[in-house]
Amino acid sequence: MRNSQIIRVFILGTFAVIGIIAIQSYWVYSTWDLNETEFRQKVNLALYRTASDLSEVNDASLPPRDIIKQRSSNYYIVNIDSEIDAGMLEYFLRRELENLALNIDFEYAIYDCESDQMVYGDYCRYDPQEPLPTSDTELPKYSSGFNYYFGVKFPNRSGYLLGQMQLAIFFSAILLLTLAFFAYSVYVILRQKRLSEMQKDFINNMTHEFKTPLSTIKISTDVFLQSQPIQDNPRLARYAKIIREQHQRLNNQVERVLQIARIDRGRMSLDKSVVRIADIVDSVLSSEEVRIQQANGRLTVDLPPGAAFISADPFHLGNIIHCLLDNAMKYCREQPQILLRGVMEGHTLFLSVTDNGIGISREHQKKIFEKFYRVPTGDIHNVKGFGLGLYYVRQVCQAHGWGYRVDSKPEAGTTITLVLRPLAQKVNQPHK
Repeated sequence: MRNSQIIRVFILGTFAVIGIIAIQSYWVYSTWDLNETEFRQKVNLALYRTASDLSEVNDASLPPRDIIKQRSSNYYIVNIDSEIDAGMLEYFLRRELENLALNIDFEYAIYDCESDQMVYGDYCRYDPQEPLPTSDTELPKYSSGFNYYFGVKFPNRSGYLLGQMQLAIFFSAILLLTLAFFAYSVYVILRQKRLSEMQKDFINNMTHEFKTPLSTIKISTDVFLQSQPIQDNPRLARYAKIIREQHQRLNNQVERVLQIARIDRGRMSLDKSVVRIADIVDSVLSSEEVRIQQANGRLTVDLPPGAAFISADPFHLGNIIHCLLDNAMKYCREQPQILLRGVMEGHTLFLSVTDNGIGISREHQKKIFEKFYRVPTGDIHNVKGFGLGLYYVRQVCQAHGWGYRVDSKPEAGTTITLVLRPLAQKVNQPHK
């Protein structure tokens, strides 16, 4: 992933997170405010009804104003201007709160005008099974000249309101987990990017360092092979040819790694020209036919008569044909039988390479074009490579706008087809 992509993901993700946090915070605040308002309204209504019930029992009337005073968020003073019986007060409080579905613990106290003190009543629990909490048994009096009033306190008001917000708290917890996962994902992405860059830099430096000794080996080998004493000695000449072949093989692998590195960095440039597909195939076969003959195999070429001309980069086109033939060679248990075939359908050329190799199971067919992926080969242990060949084929095809597909069954060989689109088809001399 490029730096610009990571920056865009991080910026968009940050804005998304800020937006989600803002919406969630507003929702939680609104829910709390709504529940608090509802709680206050229910408490006021329950206390007013309680005061009315007490006044009716005492055959008295309520004061014209200032009946209920809220002294704090959870403490209320109720003025009834008549004598108060503690037992009747507790009964009416329980009944009115339950009628309003206000299931919450409370404690109450009654003002004694003779001692000018609040006389503590009791702590009333909604759930009798819960243990009785500790209480200071002191409720503050109200210095306002009231003679008959009582105070009611709701110690668990905050807990009750939080209990009414279970859904909001649940989604807030999910949001926190999501944010934590997002932060961890960003950390992992940045860490993996740094490791990937270190790996790419190491591979690039390593492959570039290989180029100098490989060039020296090539020059030395050419001089070695041109020496008359070496040519006269079959044993030394054979070893010199082995050195040249292995040099060429290693050089090809280094070039392939460098090409993949350029593709990953977005530096793959195509030098397109109108080329004849048969000429490209001929240039590749000149080196591949020798290898196939040494393995006692056979390479059959079946191109359509005439000449198909396509707009392509000849260097990359030759490389991907070489990759397909190389894979067809490597994954054969016995003598390789390879068919390079071209079929014209309208203005499209289907260029396929078919082998008699070990085949590929369906579960691996979608992965073989991924970078560094290699199909498990069972008891075949002589297959060498980095898993970059078919990845390179895919990248070149995508850069040209070509298609590709694979048809294979285990133990029945493999066919990989390139879907090329020629500019035109001219009838010239048949390809030999």
